[in-house]
Amino acid sequence: MSGPTKPATPSHWYDGARVPFGARLLSGPYGRVVAARQALYARGWLRTVRVARPVLVVGNLVAGGTGKTPLTLAIVERLRAEGFRPGVATRGYGRRDPGTALWVGADTDPALGGDEPVLIARRTPAPVWIGIDRVFAARALLREHPECDILIADDGLQHYRLARDVEVAVVDAGLGFGNGRMLPSGPLREPVRRLAAVDALVINGAASVDAPVPMAAQFEMRIAASRIYRLDDPTVVAEPGSLRGQRLHAVAGIGYPERFFSLLKKLGLSFVEHPFPDHHRFDMADLDFGGEPVILTEKDAVKCMRFGAAHHWVLAVEAQVDAAFGEHVMRCLERRA
Repeated sequence: MSGPTKPATPSHWYDGARVPFGARLLSGPYGRVVAARQALYARGWLRTVRVARPVLVVGNLVAGGTGKTPLTLAIVERLRAEGFRPGVATRGYGRRDPGTALWVGADTDPALGGDEPVLIARRTPAPVWIGIDRVFAARALLREHPECDILIADDGLQHYRLARDVEVAVVDAGLGFGNGRMLPSGPLREPVRRLAAVDALVINGAASVDAPVPMAAQFEMRIAASRIYRLDDPTVVAEPGSLRGQRLHAVAGIGYPERFFSLLKKLGLSFVEHPFPDHHRFDMADLDFGGEPVILTEKDAVKCMRFGAAHHWVLAVEAQVDAAFGEHVMRCLERRA
C-alpha cells in the first residue's frame, strides 16, 4: 500500500511550498474582485433574488472537497424527518451543457447532470435541479415541484444572487484553510473572516477548528462507511471482512482522496491507491487492473455504472453529524420564518 495521498491541488496550498510568483501576482486582483462583489451585494447595488421558499445554503470556502455532499444528504433527511419536503438546487459541476437548468434523476447520465447531483438523486427522494444560475435552477425546481417547501442550495455559499435564509459552511479538519491565501496562491475562494457571518460551521473530522477570526457555532461531523455493494448489482452487499486479504485497487476521483483511503484502512482492507483528479470522467480502462477487485467511491461509481463488473465494489458513506447541529438549523429556520 502506498503512502498518504494529498488533494489533487497545487502543492503550495497545503504543503508549505513556496508560492509561485505568478500565483501571488494573480491573488491580489482575485481578492479585490471578491471583496468588491461582496460589497456590491451588501449595499444592494447588485440585486439578490428571493424565491418563494426558504433557502438553506451548504458550501465551503476552499476549492476542493470538504464533505458537502454527505452533509447535504444528512440535512435533506433531517428536514424530511421534521416534516419538510425539501428540494435541492445545485450547479452540476462537469456537465457537458452547463448553461441550462435540468432536472436530475437517479438514471441521469452524469455527463449531463454532474456526478454529485446524480448521487444526491440516487440517495434521496428529494427532487434535484441543476444550473450555473442557482436562481434559475431554484425557480425551475419550484415550478415543476410546487410541493417543495424548502430548498437546499448545494455548493452555493458564494452564489450571492440567490437570497438565503440559513448558511452552513463545511471545513475539513485535516486540511483546514491550507496556507490561508486566496486563489490561486492558496485554496480560499473567500477570506476566512467570511465564516463569522454563516449560521453554522460543520467541521468534518473534528469538533472545532482554529481560525484567526471569530466564527459561527461549530459542530462536528464524521464520514462513516455505511455499506459496500457491487457496482453492477447494488442489491449485492458485502461485509468488509469478505474483502480482507484480497489485493484491492482503491479508485478515487474526489477532491481529497486520502479521506476515502483512510476509511478503507479503518475497515481493515489492503489496497493499492489510485487517485484521480476531482470529477474525473472514467472509462473502462481506468478500472482495468488485470481482473483484480476494485473499490470506488460512490461519487465515482455513478460515472462507471455502464461498464461495472462483478469484481467492482462501491463504498457508500454517510455523514454522522452532531445532533445539536440539526436542532440549531431548525431554530435558525424558525427565526427566519
